[in-house]
Amino acid sequence: MVDAPKVKWLAEPADKDYAAARSYLSLLVAAGDLEPLIERLRSAPVGRWRAKDILRAARLPLLSPKQSEEVAEKLAKVRAREALSPILLVVLRADVIAQIADGYHRTCAAFLAHEDTLVPGRIVFL
Repeated sequence: MVDAPKVKWLAEPADKDYAAARSYLSLLVAAGDLEPLIERLRSAPVGRWRAKDILRAARLPLLSPKQSEEVAEKLAKVRAREALSPILLVVLRADVIAQIADGYHRTCAAFLAHEDTLVPGRIVFL
């Protein structure tokens, strides 16, 4: 049996990740609450969660490389031992599922490397 590729991660999310999170969250959060939420994400502590648990908490399906070019691209980076950016998560209310504000495709690629891959990220609970 060949060992699954180990996923490498950057220490911090990139500015473009926060911009992508802002775009997505603008569909879920009132305009006046958006920038304070992004600032909270920037200063939130870093955590690590199993890829399979992130997908379950967000109630999102696993995308395959055949379904998503972006997942295929991220999986190629994993195999090439290139670092991926940590993800950004928001839980808007206690009774609402977690939202992957940015990093869904990276989470899928991490899962495909191994479902128990620890995925770093920042999380905010509202």
